[in-house]
Amino acid sequence: MITRREAAQRLDIPIEMATRHGLPTKLTEAQLTEIEENPPPWLVQSRANRTGKKAVWVELECTVCGFTEKARPKKWWPTFTHLACEHHEPSELPPPLPGEVRAEYPGIGSRFVGIVDVPVDL
Repeated sequence: MITRREAAQRLDIPIEMATRHGLPTKLTEAQLTEIEENPPPWLVQSRANRTGKKAVWVELECTVCGFTEKARPKKWWPTFTHLACEHHEPSELPPPLPGEVRAEYPGIGSRFVGIVDVPVDL
């Protein structure tokens, strides 16, 4: 069985859209294949409206342990230098380059801290 979240990721649509258009909470592989091969009009329209400027889903990966998850990107997310699971120590990450400072953004995905290394303005 495939969850609605997994189906939304495979169809590259937001979960809210999957819910709004009646995708059940669990689907079989055959049901999802049918939707992929014969997309309903709302899915065809959604894909036609895409500009390509913003991803629907992004894959987050911990620099330290390699744990991955897919998440909906937020408008406020900067371009991260690293992502780390919340339980990792900062010393487990590669250090910033000389002349850079590090900023942390907690609350990325379900368990990540986003790391951004930026040059120091002198």
